[in-house]
Amino acid sequence: MRDPFIFRTRAFSRQVNLNTAAVAALLMLVCLGIAMASLAIGKHVIGPTDVVTALIGEGPRRDTFIIEILRMPRLLMACMVGAALALSGLILQSVVRNPLASPDILGITGGASAAAVGFLSFLAPVMSMRWLPVAAIAGACATAALVYLLAWKQGVSPLRLVLTGVGISALMASITTLLMVLSPIASSLSAYVWLTGSVFGASWPEVQSMFFWLCALLPALVWVARRVNVLELDDLLAIGLGLRMQLTRLVLVGLSVALAGSAVAHAGAIAFVGLIAPHIARALVAHTFGGLAVVTWLVGAILVAAADLVGRTLFLPLDLPAGMFVSMLGAVFFVYLLLRHVR
Repeated sequence: MRDPFIFRTRAFSRQVNLNTAAVAALLMLVCLGIAMASLAIGKHVIGPTDVVTALIGEGPRRDTFIIEILRMPRLLMACMVGAALALSGLILQSVVRNPLASPDILGITGGASAAAVGFLSFLAPVMSMRWLPVAAIAGACATAALVYLLAWKQGVSPLRLVLTGVGISALMASITTLLMVLSPIASSLSAYVWLTGSVFGASWPEVQSMFFWLCALLPALVWVARRVNVLELDDLLAIGLGLRMQLTRLVLVGLSVALAGSAVAHAGAIAFVGLIAPHIARALVAHTFGGLAVVTWLVGAILVAAADLVGRTLFLPLDLPAGMFVSMLGAVFFVYLLLRHVR
C-alpha cells in the first residue's frame, strides 16, 4: 500500500489515502458519464456537443429549455438524494456496528413516509406543498427520537437500537397503509407515487433546498468523522480512549436522520440506497470513515442517477420512478447480505 498523503495546516490536518483518492476520481468520471447520458438521452435526443453548447447558453432554445429546465434539476436532485441516503446508511452502520442497518430498516424512512402521506392526504388541500419537506423531516425526527427513547437503558446499545428500529419501522408501515386507506382516492394515488420514490418534476427551487440541507449538515459530519473510527470499537475500549460514547452516538444518529429525512422529503421513499452504497464502497476502499464517506457519497449518487436514467429512457414513452429500480436491486442485495451474515 502506498504511503498516505498528509495535508496539514495550523488548525486542520487530514490524512489522504492515495488509493482511495484514485477510486474516488474514477467514480467521479463514472458519475460525469452518467450525467452526460442523462442530459443527452430522452424523448428528444441531444448530441454531446449540443449538450455542452446548451449548458453555456448558446444552443437552440429547445435544447436549452430541455436541459436547463427539465433534465438538469432532475439529475442534480437524483445525485444529491442518492448521496444523502448513502451517507445516512453509512453512519447508521457505523453507529450500530451492523452491516444490515439502513434508514429503511431502522424506521427513519418509514417515519418520514408516514408524515408525508398524512400531509398529502389531509393537509395538502389547505396548505402549500412547500410544507411537505418540513412534514417529512419532522416525521423522521420524531420516529428517530421514539426509537432512541425506547432503546435507552442506561445508554443505547447497538443491538437494542436495531431491534427497536425494526419494530418501529413495521409500525410506521402500518400507519402509512392506514392513512392511504382513509384518504381520498386522488390523494392516495399521489401518495403511492411519492412512496415509490422519484425525482420526476424536480425544479430549481427544490434543488436549492436540498443543496442547502447538504451544506448545513456536511460540516458537522466532517467535524465528527474522526470519532466514528473509535466508535466502531467495543464500547468499553472507546470510553477508555476518552470518547463520549452516548453524546457521539446521539450526534451521529441525528445527522443520519437529517440526511435521510431531507432526501425522502425531496424525492420520496427511495429504498435500499443506504444499505447498498456503503457495502459497495467498503469493497472498493479501506474502511477508515473519511475516505469511505467520500466513496459512499459517489456510489449513492451514481445508483440513483443511473436508476432515474433507466426509468426515464428505457421504457419510453413511460417515465418510471427511480425508486422502483433501486428497490429491485436492493431487495436482492439484502437477501445476499443476510445469507452471508447467517453463514
